[in-house]
Amino acid sequence: MLELKRDTVQNYLTHLHGTAVTIVELCPLGKAPEDRSIKEYGYGTPVRVDYVLNQQRHRAVVHTMSSGPFGHEHMADRAQVLLWEHASFNRLPQHVRTLDVGGFTHDGNLISLGDVEEIFLLTEYVEGRGYFLDLAWIQSGGEVTELDLHRADALCDYLVAIHQLPGPDPGLYLRRIRELVGHGECIMGLTDSYPPDHDLFSPRVLEEIEHLCVSWRWRLKHFTHRLRQVHGDFHPWNILFQSGTEFRLLDRSRGEYGDPADDVASLTLNYVFSSLQRSGRLEGGLATLFQRFWQRYLERSRDEQVLSVIAPFFAFRGLVMASPLWYPSLATSVRQSLLAFIRAVLQADQFDPARVNEYCGG
Repeated sequence: MLELKRDTVQNYLTHLHGTAVTIVELCPLGKAPEDRSIKEYGYGTPVRVDYVLNQQRHRAVVHTMSSGPFGHEHMADRAQVLLWEHASFNRLPQHVRTLDVGGFTHDGNLISLGDVEEIFLLTEYVEGRGYFLDLAWIQSGGEVTELDLHRADALCDYLVAIHQLPGPDPGLYLRRIRELVGHGECIMGLTDSYPPDHDLFSPRVLEEIEHLCVSWRWRLKHFTHRLRQVHGDFHPWNILFQSGTEFRLLDRSRGEYGDPADDVASLTLNYVFSSLQRSGRLEGGLATLFQRFWQRYLERSRDEQVLSVIAPFFAFRGLVMASPLWYPSLATSVRQSLLAFIRAVLQADQFDPARVNEYCGG
């Protein structure tokens, strides 16, 4: 745990005010007087800072947030809360004023973020061809090649490998399942994005899907042992193939750990989606890729239980694909098949990869 030290606070306040500052005292709030001799403090406890600026004494409080449940497990969660507080405290009459928002570097130094309006991410640039283009070629009538088979194998083996790493905190599993159902980027956020007068996905139908997903949430609360390293958004637009079976990934989402079923559903339902658009059912080369992936994943991961938990993850991905917002020109027949698939898998006790066309109403 990084510590709050006199010299780092003094350097930070000097930079913030643009003139020399001298720290008089660091005092953890809520501590008994006999505990106040401690000179260095960790995160989670507000610390009063007494300092001299321009020969006048000032006081401020450094607030930090400890890791914990209720959506505070990741640094980004805690940053979200503190950035919001900095933006909002001063807009409320009689509220304590915020002076700045900052961050700790890896070596314990403090830096100011007070003038930041938006956060950005800088990444490396990598060359590659989106995997969705491979599927689009097959969807348009192209034949599956040996390279297509080997690429599906490579993606399968990659997931098997990363899914071997267990997560550190069972509470993160509960969070991921809760977010799967209730997060704005996931099931309820998607159902809210459908127009209220949609012919297929009416409010009544979407409410039915939500109720089924809530039931799955309570069922999956008992599967915290499944917490594993995941990508979290493992779909063909986030996979860049380079030479042969070499690939790089983009846009890992919603945390480092979750249920492996999330990644498996994200990729395999795209084989189904492409085939539904091609011929109205899962068949041909896309069916080969789908069945090959499932057989290989089950054999190599030895995770038969994935079939018993994957339903709500399929529902999430199905709602994305059927969305008139994301796919406005999608044929009505494909939306009908996706709706049938979502309902069927949510109502089944276990997913059977051999019954996809039955699930889709075919």
